[in-house]
Amino acid sequence: MIPTTSSLYDLSHTLAAPLLRKTVYPWEALDGIRAFVLKLGETLPADEYDHPQPDVWIAKDVKIAPTASITGPCIIGKGTEVRPSAFIRGSVLVGEGCVIGNSTELKNVIIFDSVQVPHFNYVGDSVLGYKSHMGAGSITSNVKSDKTHVVVKSADEQIDTGRKKFGAMLGDHVEVGCNSVLNPGTVVGKNSNIYPLSCVRGVIPANSIFKTGGVIVEKK
Repeated sequence: MIPTTSSLYDLSHTLAAPLLRKTVYPWEALDGIRAFVLKLGETLPADEYDHPQPDVWIAKDVKIAPTASITGPCIIGKGTEVRPSAFIRGSVLVGEGCVIGNSTELKNVIIFDSVQVPHFNYVGDSVLGYKSHMGAGSITSNVKSDKTHVVVKSADEQIDTGRKKFGAMLGDHVEVGCNSVLNPGTVVGKNSNIYPLSCVRGVIPANSIFKTGGVIVEKK
């Protein structure tokens, strides 16, 4: 079974809730992130958010390293930290209390509240759920080598997304181990863990552990 938006996420933990509520599967929101951020940014209160450059809105208490690069459209929520050499490429909505780490790159993503991508991560064309965490060096690979459409596959179902760019959908409270690669079309259910150095593809059920060699076991 392929998880739906409602089974992966508690939408009370993101400003992108109105966009995601329109979807059955979360990757359906990827094409709409840019327009949504631009529209939402214009409504954010000026006493809570700075507007330092066109199409960029940053909560006043956000900590941003001088060497970070931020390109709009982008919204960064309250209490978030953007560390040295972070590269935010646009069409990005970052929630509250997040860590966007050193040399981490974001592009066309929704980052829920309290998410950590703290060290050398690439996250593109993806949605990361509440309190999910990507270990150092883990990445979302968002384009297949043959440039064909990304197909999401579970044990008993598959869906052609019609997209050539699609990284990963991480449910709430997902932990991804260091130096893991989440291949295009990876969907990880709530409360699941990925071992370090894993090569992951397809659907990982909720409350599971993805172990070395691709073995998946239920959490106990």
